Amino acid sequence: MSNIVLAQQAAEAVSINKGLAAIGYGLGAIGPGIGVGLIFAAVINGTARQPEAQGKLQSIAFSTFVLTEVLALIGIVIYFLASA
Repeated sequence: MSNIVLAQQAAEAVSINKGLAAIGYGLGAIGPGIGVGLIFAAVINGTARQPEAQGKLQSIAFSTFVLTEVLALIGIVIYFLASA
């Protein structure tokens, strides 16, 4: 058999229900949502305790925010791949 036929058979065997994929993405988005909340809560708390460190705290917060949001973006890409 050719590789194309094998790939098509594998794709058909791994077919996931679109509803299950949506539920999976919804559950997977909870983690990054909580993470973003914790990141910016820590920035607000740190700025309230030491206002002169606000710039450094914000730069750290935005870099960790980006890393956390990448997890949500990976999840939505996997959702679209699974539901296609």
